[in-house]
Formats: sequence, C-alpha cells, structure tokens
Amino acid sequence: MSRLAARFAELKAANRAAFIPFITAGDPNAETTAALLERLPEAGADVIELGVPFSDPMADGPAIQAASLRALKAGMTLSKVLELVRAFRKTNKKTPLVLMGYYNPIHKYGTARFAKDAADAGVDGLITVDLPPEEDEVLRVPATAHGIDIVRLATPTTDDLRLRTILDGAGGFLYYVSITGVTGTKSFSESDVRTAIARLQAATGLPCAVGFGIKTPEHAKAVGSFADAAVVGSAIVDRMASGAGMDDVIAYCSSLATAVHGARA
Repeated sequence: MSRLAARFAELKAANRAAFIPFITAGDPNAETTAALLERLPEAGADVIELGVPFSDPMADGPAIQAASLRALKAGMTLSKVLELVRAFRKTNKKTPLVLMGYYNPIHKYGTARFAKDAADAGVDGLITVDLPPEEDEVLRVPATAHGIDIVRLATPTTDDLRLRTILDGAGGFLYYVSITGVTGTKSFSESDVRTAIARLQAATGLPCAVGFGIKTPEHAKAVGSFADAAVVGSAIVDRMASGAGMDDVIAYCSSLATAVHGARA
C-alpha cells in the first residue's frame, strides 16, 4: 500500500479528515523549506504538498506567484526540490509528500528520468495543473510505473462526462478546486462545496480534498466536516511572506490541523 493510500485509510478508520499544507520549495530559501518540511508533520500535517516554483504559474494567485519568483531568484530548481525530498525522507518515512507544479520543468528535466528520480527521492504523488488528462500519458505512465500517483483536479464547472475522464487514471486523491479562479483570491461557498464533494464521493472511491480559498481555522473546520482533506496554501505562504517567524508559521499550521482534525468530533 502506498503512503497516500495508507494515510487516508488510517484517517478514514478514525473518521477524521486530513490537513494538507502547501509550501513553495525554496521560499524564501532551501534551508527554510527543509526546516518546515521537518516540522510540519509534528504540527499536524497528514500530507504535505510541496510546490515546484515556476516562472508562469497560471493556476496560482499573487501570493504563490510571488513565492515562486522568490524561490527561483534564490536558485531553486527541480533537481534541488528532489534534494529537499531526499533530505526529508532521511527522518520521515511515513508522511506522504505530493509535488505540485507545471509540466515545463519536468519536460526539461526529462519525463522518464524525473519519474524515476522522484520515486527514488520519496515523492508519492504529482499534481501537474497544466497537463490535462488527455495529455498526461507522457507523465502518468512512467510515474505510475514507479509507484507515483497522478492527482487530478475537478472544479465547479466539471460536468459528469468530464468527471469520468478526470477519474480515468487518477490516483492518490481527487483535488477539488473550490472556486473558479486562481489560488488565494476568493472565498468559497460552504453549501456549494459540500454539494460538490458529495457528488464526487458518489462517483469515486478516491479521497476527495478541497483546496483554494481556505484561509482560517473556521474555513478548515467546515471543510473537514464533509471532505476527506482540506488543503491550505496561499494563507501559509502569505504568512511567511509577511516576515512571520518559523514558530509562528508552525503554530498557524497547528491551529489549522486542530480545526480539521476536530471537525467531526
């Protein structure tokens, strides 16, 4: 059983949703990312989403765009992202880690080579937002061969026909984008998202995570009451960009984790 499958099975048995924090690799530097990766599990992270910085992150709002530019300016590369994962796996063998990014850096790296190196480093899943299901065979085939799940995205505009296409070949979990737009720019409607997740859960056995628009412990708790996971990214990245110290960021993540974990109590 993969790390992702094992973690979600464990959470399902405990009737508890997952807290998934997102951070951008290399923002503001590699040392900070390494320290965050080490501390996030103790703060309650059930799965970690690690952003691979890219110069044109089209699905991301201003906060994560700025984080990507800071990381690139500091010298972060895809190879160095994998180095961060390898270092994390030296002390943490259990927490699933998913890379979120765009296809261009993977293509430049070499897709088959990347799939092997990512698996060897300890990556569990990939979210490649600009590689739709019709075109992701180039990455999905080698990734799956190395035991890496391809995490697909569904949105408020995904109809039943499109959903079948998205689910064909999807793995790990299904990521529901709660708003129409980019990350960190809008709030979501709880009733709309609740209805959407019920529909997705009826269509797939994959865990269903909600991301985009979750900014507070109250938001996280609401999502954790009906979804299988709550993903928080821009709010964490914003806090780091504001100059908050490591302890403050970890405390904030801990408050989000506590809210998600207690949502069904």
